[in-house]
Amino acid sequence: MKSAKWAALPLLLLAACATTGRQGAADDSPPRLMSWSEQISEREAWLEKRHGMLLDMMRRHGVGMWVVVNEEFHDDPLTQFIAPPRPYAGNRDIFVFVDAGPEGLKRVALSGYSEATLARFFELPEEGRKPQEVLADLNTRYQPRTIALGIGGKRGVTRSLTKDSYAFLVDSLGAEAEARFVSAAPLIEEYLDTRIPEEWLHYQRLVMLTEAVVKEAFSPEVVVPGKTTVGDVRRFLYDRLWALGVDTWFQPDLRVQRKGADGASSRGFLAPAKEDVVILRGDLLHVDFGITYMGLNSDWQKMAYVLNEGETDAPEGLKRALANTIELQDALMLRASRPGRTSAQVYTQTMAEMKEKGIEAMVYSHPLGNQGHALGASIDFRSASRQEEAKTLRLGSYIAIELNTATSVPEWDGQKVFVMQEDPAYLTEEGWKFFVSRQESFYLLGRDGQGGQRSQGAKGGKGVTTRGMPML
Repeated sequence: MKSAKWAALPLLLLAACATTGRQGAADDSPPRLMSWSEQISEREAWLEKRHGMLLDMMRRHGVGMWVVVNEEFHDDPLTQFIAPPRPYAGNRDIFVFVDAGPEGLKRVALSGYSEATLARFFELPEEGRKPQEVLADLNTRYQPRTIALGIGGKRGVTRSLTKDSYAFLVDSLGAEAEARFVSAAPLIEEYLDTRIPEEWLHYQRLVMLTEAVVKEAFSPEVVVPGKTTVGDVRRFLYDRLWALGVDTWFQPDLRVQRKGADGASSRGFLAPAKEDVVILRGDLLHVDFGITYMGLNSDWQKMAYVLNEGETDAPEGLKRALANTIELQDALMLRASRPGRTSAQVYTQTMAEMKEKGIEAMVYSHPLGNQGHALGASIDFRSASRQEEAKTLRLGSYIAIELNTATSVPEWDGQKVFVMQEDPAYLTEEGWKFFVSRQESFYLLGRDGQGGQRSQGAKGGKGVTTRGMPML
């Protein structure tokens, strides 16, 4: 993706936001979501542009032919991103991309249910021709040096080809062609980790919707201290997504930290609370939540404090803990990250700064986009400890800035409190930038008639009330 396009992005967005009545993230009014037919139309426009970038990507990775196989009842996770995003009900639908040399990129779809939409993006064989014949002809005509398949990758989306479909391709292309089979993983990663400017505004809307749903979940309409359980909040999140006509890519989790209570751990992190845990005054709540919309995914973690009787704000020690996490965000996003740097370099510099400042920190940030745990450069301990995990930050990529700090809180008798945050961001020449403003103060619960406001926070954030939700 060219730097000039990303440099001009803010101006493009201001013009687009003017038509929606939304200037970036400054206004808390909810975004308008597109109908399903509108989403399909928009995503098909993106697909044309993505196909236009594919030939250069294939040549960079030495790929002569790329084959994606979608099976009935076993959709390939790539299909909706390399073909029109519609249901595929054929026994076996095959999408072939060939570097045809001077002819450019040749795109062929072998589907049991061919229709006009596919014909916009792919050549369709003559009626009656078997897929095996077409594949054999493509191989004979173009003799691709390599045939890239969804095999041998470390992630599900890069190793999705089934054993039977592999055997089908060997039978169709010939035993000799099997020697030219290679993993498509590097090509798939660049393809999925390359964002286009047209996605940006829709992704910001997705993040704004994620924020709005979480604010509603952390509001007095949902949480009543001494009565509401963790399971109640989780069920609210599921039901709200259903009402909005969107989906989620993982189960929403809540964590509860409480003065005098030891927090259970899981895989080195504070463990999610059990569903029957009742939320009480004085609790520090955390939610991990994401939404799927337009073939894109968000990932979002925020925290709320339940006021004790007589309190009007969170204790200073908790606000100090939040300030430490904000300091960690700044170190990673603004001072350590730049396009072209490796994830190992970013992680090492960030953790060195935290050590110098005496802040106990963890960083486990991961790419976002077409998947919630997407492909690309993850900034975490693995990328620093194993060099093969270290990847280069790509301009324009999206990421979940996921991290936490642990701070001893005097008001909790020195008990260590974890402040976990996760915010979608995109990479610019100056570092990562949030799609919407980060949390600089806790959501406050437990004050009768005044729920939904924020604490003053470490930086004096103003109170914000929960607004109505977007309608489809």
